[in-house]
Amino acid sequence: MVKAYLRYEPAISFGVIASPDGNITYDPSGRHLLAPALEKISLWDLKKGLSTKTFSPSTSRASHGLAVTSVASSSSPSTSIASGHADGSIRLWDCERGTCEATLNGHKSAVTVLQYNPAGSFFASGGKDCDIIIWDVIGEAGLFRLRGHRDQVTDLVFIDSGKKLVTCSKDKFLRVWDLETQHCLQIVGGHRSEIWSLDVDPKGRFLVCGSADPELRFYHVRQEAGEEAENWSKWDVLKPFGEIQRQGKDRVATLRFNSSGSLLACQVAGRTVEIYRVLDETEAVRKAKRRINRKKKDKSLAKESTEGDLNGTIVDPVPSMEVTVSDVFKVLHVLRASKKIVSIAFSPLPSPKDSLASLSLSLNNNMLETYLIDANKASKIYSIELPGHRSVIRSVTLNPEGNLLLSTSHNAVKIWNPSTGMCLRTIESGYGLCSAFVPGNRYALVGTRTGSLEIVDVGSGTTIEGVEAHTGQIKSIVPIPDEDGSVSGNGFVTGADDNDVKFWEYQLVQRPGHDSKQLSVTNVRTLKMDDSVVSLCVSPDGKYVAVALLGDNKVKVFYLDTLKLFLSLHGHSLPVFCMDISSDGDLIVTGSADKTLKIWGLDFGDIHKTIFAHADSVMDVKFVKNTHYVFSVGKDRLVKYWDADKFELLLTLEGHHAEIWCLTVSSRGDFIVTGSHDRSIRRWDRTEEPFFLEEEKEKRLEEMFESDLDNADNRYAPPESVPEEGAVGIAGKKTKETVTATDAIIDALDTAEEETKRIEQQKEEERNGKGGVFQPNVLMRGMPPSEYVLHSVSSVPTNDLEQTLLALPFSDALKLMSYLKEWALIPGQVELVSRICTGLVQIHHNQLSATPSARPLLTTLKDTFYQRVKDCKDTIGFNLAAMDYIKELLVMKSDAPFRDADAKLKEIRMLLSKRADPTQVTERRKKKRQKTSFKWLVGTSSNMDVGVHFSKHN
Repeated sequence: MVKAYLRYEPAISFGVIASPDGNITYDPSGRHLLAPALEKISLWDLKKGLSTKTFSPSTSRASHGLAVTSVASSSSPSTSIASGHADGSIRLWDCERGTCEATLNGHKSAVTVLQYNPAGSFFASGGKDCDIIIWDVIGEAGLFRLRGHRDQVTDLVFIDSGKKLVTCSKDKFLRVWDLETQHCLQIVGGHRSEIWSLDVDPKGRFLVCGSADPELRFYHVRQEAGEEAENWSKWDVLKPFGEIQRQGKDRVATLRFNSSGSLLACQVAGRTVEIYRVLDETEAVRKAKRRINRKKKDKSLAKESTEGDLNGTIVDPVPSMEVTVSDVFKVLHVLRASKKIVSIAFSPLPSPKDSLASLSLSLNNNMLETYLIDANKASKIYSIELPGHRSVIRSVTLNPEGNLLLSTSHNAVKIWNPSTGMCLRTIESGYGLCSAFVPGNRYALVGTRTGSLEIVDVGSGTTIEGVEAHTGQIKSIVPIPDEDGSVSGNGFVTGADDNDVKFWEYQLVQRPGHDSKQLSVTNVRTLKMDDSVVSLCVSPDGKYVAVALLGDNKVKVFYLDTLKLFLSLHGHSLPVFCMDISSDGDLIVTGSADKTLKIWGLDFGDIHKTIFAHADSVMDVKFVKNTHYVFSVGKDRLVKYWDADKFELLLTLEGHHAEIWCLTVSSRGDFIVTGSHDRSIRRWDRTEEPFFLEEEKEKRLEEMFESDLDNADNRYAPPESVPEEGAVGIAGKKTKETVTATDAIIDALDTAEEETKRIEQQKEEERNGKGGVFQPNVLMRGMPPSEYVLHSVSSVPTNDLEQTLLALPFSDALKLMSYLKEWALIPGQVELVSRICTGLVQIHHNQLSATPSARPLLTTLKDTFYQRVKDCKDTIGFNLAAMDYIKELLVMKSDAPFRDADAKLKEIRMLLSKRADPTQVTERRKKKRQKTSFKWLVGTSSNMDVGVHFSKHN
């Protein structure tokens, strides 16, 4: 009988606030902050410090390729969010419902930047494959691909109301693209290093870009009209405006204007953000006048000093009145964060009173900070840091009941609820390398890198005592169980790299200032070893203690009561990092830096099996209680599930994005928890779904075969020649899904063709009087041949349709085109049929032109499609006119008091923000004074005119 096992699947992951691979941005409403959290996106309420929503990919096996590398949100009326991932895919999300609306495949490598157009109807993406792709949000499909950059696309921005696109790349060039003609209009050079970011102000006047050069470069953006005579060439869109020296020496990482355009933030690849004030036109002219007056004064002084000197120098003429970049942009603040900054984002909402804007930062130590920027300083108002560790998670431990989880890092211990992922306590500590709960769950023990043993009060969240236990790093803390396997107050064992194994007992002591007694520990025995202790393990019956040593790579097993040597296990070629003993005491499994697991018999110390387990060092290993099933984790980011009796790999669990350092298994074996270098903690639950070993082997072989095929396609693909002036390509790419869809369409065409022949044969037999009862094909589910093929074609995702048709052979394309006339008569399928027809004609144009039998078909389709598309266009136009008429009727009614409420609210907010801006207040006062003086002059002149007229009359 074949043995069945129960499957473990990913349940939840927590502990990540903001991963360092992607950018942060605000959601369409502007009230919450979107932050990438490995393969997920978290929506944070900055005031409450809570994650209100999480956008998770629907795939059951999250992998490193799904890491979010870029995030973008559309403008306010829409609720669309786009996320780019490391595997080149793009996902569209609905922000209100939190659901994934579509998955778009087009880039061959990681997506580096996403940007919506002002209307939110389409967006552009750039990737490490040097391509830019324009995507239709409503149609959920790619429109076209722009090629021309020779290196990774780092940033892009829309100008001219979304009609043009400016992109920058690590190839040191800016490119301006006309999206209507799909052509590169202008290539801007001049940078001496890679360009990392660019942005345009909300009014579309200036474009700024930054690189590793010590200056920021600014460009004038050509407006729609009125600039033809000002030294603009015919096709130029950008004209150099000037340069500003930056304050820092690090390269530029991000450049962003705020929503009002009054501030420019320059984030460098370090801890600082340079904030520049953007002056309006009046202030810039005033500053330029002061600058020119100073130059005039300096030149007059220089002229006076050179009078009487025969060899006097020639004085430069007074400069003309021209506004320079230094007149418009000036440094306001230099904001310094506590750690390296990953990304920045301005809040799109109007800033509070007496402030200019609010700026959010994501730091590389898993933190979010928000600063309020005013004219005098930048002050921190919000910080999100409690729901995650600042650095690598080195140990995780569950209490016996499985309702508390303890994790350690370099400066804090955190207590979690493993069911919900909620952080319950955060306790400051040293660099914790190992941990354990004290029986009763009131206290916990933490072993640190400095050798101290910290006793933590779980309830109050404080460290009550620090015991100097060892002189080196404490590598293991293991409670001593009873003979029946339960853990009570027998004490615990610690091992450190000072060559000592120490045995401890619990005791309650009365400390001054406390009413009740508190826990303390005392050392009762010490076992001296010959080398540093790497790992410890105590048998569940409390009979043996196993010690792994660093120097000779051995595992020594001692009697716990007498501390005499029982067994010496040698066979690993590198140090043993982890080990565990089964509940029945029959087996001991060891994991080593030599990437292997070794299964030993604890009775004689013989090796049962050596398994090449991971592609890198094995970091932790644990038995499931009362079984011989083993979990192991390693630096290859994988969790593996083994049968130690059959020496077979049962499952491979993918999910972590970096090395996995620690592992713990619940006492019932219903879930496991892992901690990783990516600062995430993941829980994997046992399900009721059984699986069989042979089926899993077949799945793994199929995955290996498919990955090898993908690598072979990439390895032997011909290099694409990229024209210097840019080119246009197909937006999508060939994937497993498109190949599967092509096979499904071919199978549907063959099945429909056979069914059509059977129907004709049945009709022929009926005419001859030999017909029987016709049995339709069960695979077609009762549909006629044409409807069955249409169902197969319509099931292809919109984004994959072009690549699916591209893979169809010409013979099958002719079969498919024979159904198009019939499908075009269906009202709801005109758009789909039109896309299929135009796609097939473009792909097989040469073959169709040279095939005489295809000409009647093309002529019929031409007449049919023209009329059907015209009818659809008329229907859409009629509906739009009807909706405009209904809108006018609603506006005329008196019972519509809240019409245009959104637009009016935005107008009021913009007015309030302008009033709060001190420069706007000054400008209004000046205009008011000018208006008053103008009225006085007009009144005076009118009185004079009246007097003159009166005198003439007399």
